[in-house]
Formats: sequence, structure tokens, C-alpha cells
Amino acid sequence: MRVLIVDDHTLVRAGLNRLLQSFEGVQVVAEASDAAQALDLALLHVPDLILMDLSLPGRTGLEALSDIRARQPQARVVMMSMHDDAGHVRDALDRGAVGFVVKDAAPAELELALRAAHAGQVFLSPHISAKMLAPLINRERPTGIAALSPRQKQILRRLGSAQTTKEIAAELGISVKTVETHRARMMEALGCRRANDLLLFAVRHEKDLG
Repeated sequence: MRVLIVDDHTLVRAGLNRLLQSFEGVQVVAEASDAAQALDLALLHVPDLILMDLSLPGRTGLEALSDIRARQPQARVVMMSMHDDAGHVRDALDRGAVGFVVKDAAPAELELALRAAHAGQVFLSPHISAKMLAPLINRERPTGIAALSPRQKQILRRLGSAQTTKEIAAELGISVKTVETHRARMMEALGCRRANDLLLFAVRHEKDLG
């Protein structure tokens, strides 16, 4: 695995070089300190991977990424940064990066990122992944009647009409156990602690239940 390191700090490059050389099967072929040098060395050495800092003097690492990808579409670039800004991560991925790691990551994490990129996979530092997924996981869930399925609304409407569990099961062609399961899930979804609370809800929202 031949790697090009791109970082504007000499000591950082030296540290990364030494670290990467300790990984089995990894060879550092060149080091660049800015975007222009990164492109020149990428074209010269055609490395398997490019490990590039987001913050570079002049043209940023993101701009360098676009330049390299334009000239070498097959290039596999892993971005590094001191920050885990979701906007920068999305921008890097949109520009063709196959990895994004924070600079305070453990060496093992960096090695995983490089090997994943070399294998054609995308790697993000775990807490970056968590940060980007949080809005999806925590997306506001529907409440009240909107949280109920069509079947649950049917059952709730019949409960509000004073039908028994057996009567509802027979009318809908389902088992008594299924009705009871739906009732328990409705109580949880609606925040009802007692069966009477569920009945009261059904009566109050009779028109909304169709």
C-alpha cells in the first residue's frame, strides 16, 4: 500500500511517516506540504492512497482533493482534520474522499481507515459517524393519533364504541391476542398508563379516528 502524506506541518508529516511505516505492508512514497505539491506528487508517484489534511495553506485540502480527483479519478483520498464538522465531512465525501479521520484518533483507527480505503470502502471516525447519524436517529417521531397504524386506529375506534376485545377480534378477523398486543402498543405510543386512559382517548378523538 503506497501512501502520499499531505500536511503543512513538518513535524506532523514526520510523525505520520513513522507511524505509517510501522503498519504492515504500508510504504510512504512522498510527502507534500500544500495543495499544488500534493497534485504534482500524486501525478508523479500515483500512490494507492493519499492521506491529506483538511487545512492547507493557500488552497484547502478540499480544493486539493477536487484537483487530484479531476486529474486522477481513481485516486483514493482519506482526509484528516482537527475538527469533526459534519459539513466538511459531507463536502469531502461529495468531492470523492473515501475516508475522514480526526487527528486525535488512535493509530489503530488510522490504520483501519487506510486499509478500508485501500479495499474500496468508506471509513469515518466512529464519533463522526455518530454525529452525522444523530439527526436521523433523533428525528422527531409522530405523536398522538399520527403515531398509530391504520389497524390500531380501527381497534381504538371500536374500543371507544365499547366493543369488547373478542368482538373486535371477530369483526376484524384477527385473534384476541393480536388485539391485546395492539392495545398494549397503543398505550405505550399514547402514554396511557391505564386501560381507562386509552378508552378516554378513543372517546375524545372519535372523529379523528375515522
